[in-house]
Amino acid sequence: MSNRLLQLARSATPPGAPALVVNDWPDDGSRPDPAASLPSAVRLITLTGSARNRLTRWARRQARPVRVLLALRRAGVHRRDLAAVYLPLNLFNLTTWAVLRAFLRRPVTVDVLERHDAAQFVRGRLTPYFIRHRWSSFLAGQLADRVITISETLGHHFAGRGRPVLVVPPQVDCAQYTCAEPPQLAGGLRLLYAGSPGPKDLLAVILDGIRQLPEPERLRVHLVIAGVSRDQAAALPQLSTADLEAVADRVTFLGRVPRDRVLTELRQAHFSVLVRPEAGYSRAGFPSKVPESLAAGCPVLLNHTSDLARYIHDGREGIVLAGSTAEAVRYGLQRALALDDAQWRRMSQAARARALDFDYRSWASVVSSFVADGTVDGSAAPGRSANAASSSALSR
Repeated sequence: MSNRLLQLARSATPPGAPALVVNDWPDDGSRPDPAASLPSAVRLITLTGSARNRLTRWARRQARPVRVLLALRRAGVHRRDLAAVYLPLNLFNLTTWAVLRAFLRRPVTVDVLERHDAAQFVRGRLTPYFIRHRWSSFLAGQLADRVITISETLGHHFAGRGRPVLVVPPQVDCAQYTCAEPPQLAGGLRLLYAGSPGPKDLLAVILDGIRQLPEPERLRVHLVIAGVSRDQAAALPQLSTADLEAVADRVTFLGRVPRDRVLTELRQAHFSVLVRPEAGYSRAGFPSKVPESLAAGCPVLLNHTSDLARYIHDGREGIVLAGSTAEAVRYGLQRALALDDAQWRRMSQAARARALDFDYRSWASVVSSFVADGTVDGSAAPGRSANAASSSALSR
């Protein structure tokens, strides 16, 4: 289950009421154990059926809103039991809006996590995924009763279209994380990158920054990469075999690993590292790995994009890079290498404290009021600015 969906469902549900999550798992082997542990306040309903070919998969997607209604009926859930409906943007279309709005008669809130640029795709504006994404964004700006966005940039976009907007950054459950316990810095600097590198995450820049370090400093740096194998990284257009060979002894590729393994690596890292370009989609999104790192007490080494400047201050919760270049990464690494254990522990403690700004419990009151009543802090929110709508008083 998407962490965004899970935590937002928990914060959107008034205390004492269950969050009902209806999920349509793809037939790709990702369906979890039916007995998997979920928070007591979350009830999961999984849509049944399977798709054997492209035609049946297409038919299942088109019929998803009707299948949701049937699943609710089988589960004994009535319209009067629901306060509101929440959907991620990629499931929002005309059919879904019309069916759910007509039969459930509850306000529909759409959660928007990103705004893609045509330059991200080889075929540009002709890319089918890009066309669907922009069409869904347009519909949300016209039809959604309420909009939750992950960043101020997206919040301003939808507020400008008259939608009631609430800005909610990525959320975490801080109770799930234990403090980081990396080795002493005298033994070297341990870094972690977790994710899917590409145009959005500049892994090649991180590796080049390590390569540019003077040899005595480079030998004190070790980077663990979770999410891709070495062969997958070598296939990225931004990387070459020569780039990888130059830092081969300083990098460990884990490939795709379970979330528990990522959290273990996070607890053993001095910094999680993230470099993103100054581009439209970087300003619109918000990297969920940042609050997860903070919750684990692992400071972040990154450049400011999106709303990160509100939460990450240089030298406090992490080290802020001057830009998205290899030179900026090299200088940031040199600053990290100059830390002693006491300085790093203070930074780790500040990271843990900042993570409370992302804990779903901190957002429960404002999110549940907005989703159910369309209000923020007791006042109506139609067309309000993103800043006003996100007034949770969390940013310190």
